[in-house]
Amino acid sequence: MNESYRQPVAFVGAGPGDVELITVKGRRLLDAADCIVYAGSLVNPAILAGCRAEIHDSAGMNLDEIIETMATAWHNGQSVVRLHTGDPSIFGAIKEQMQRLDALGIPSLVVPGVSSAFGAAAVLKAELTLPEIAQTVIITRQEGRTPVPDLEKLRLLAAHQTTMLIFLSVSMIETVVLELLAGGYPQDTPVAVVEKATWDNERIVRGTLADIAAKIREAGICKTAIICVGRVFADLPLAAVSKLYDKEFSHGSREAKG
Repeated sequence: MNESYRQPVAFVGAGPGDVELITVKGRRLLDAADCIVYAGSLVNPAILAGCRAEIHDSAGMNLDEIIETMATAWHNGQSVVRLHTGDPSIFGAIKEQMQRLDALGIPSLVVPGVSSAFGAAAVLKAELTLPEIAQTVIITRQEGRTPVPDLEKLRLLAAHQTTMLIFLSVSMIETVVLELLAGGYPQDTPVAVVEKATWDNERIVRGTLADIAAKIREAGICKTAIICVGRVFADLPLAAVSKLYDKEFSHGSREAKG
């Protein structure tokens, strides 16, 4: 087969867990794929039901093995999908894979997915930005075996006291709490930890910075969870509402009704 006509390797976001939270395009590519390499420790395997492809679980594979599997299939004229959890652009480790494919002359594309950050917000029925409360969302993680840049230490980011979604850190919940408090969040700041957001066995633990660590330890949650921090997660009356639907506010689609 002329390689210029081969389909690019598709990096597809599987969504956070609910098998219906994949894009139509992502579903189409999965169903048509000849080879699927999926993040088996994170992706809900039910999403692969009915796929005709040869399926490889990358949980036990290193980068060289993943690239070799995809490259071999592509050179054999197969359509290849690399299936990542959530949206592959957030902690997806896709750049290193795409650069390796580029070096081999293999094209690739990315199909976005529903991030577990937004899956968590949905199950919490939370709006991550609220007028006069928070207009910025910080997605980050606590430093562990993999370092973070010096200017992105959790306590420095906490100085903004806005909405924060902390990935890959629930096993270090005590350290997370100490860093957030050191950065300026008050002890009564609402916190919700969502384990396996949108999966059938999802769990939600609510608290504040004062008690969330103890609650998480009691619940036995140690991985696959997002720590959601900020006043937007409080179940309180709104301090203000959006101007978008304010009858006294004019915009390009509506005149004010004073």
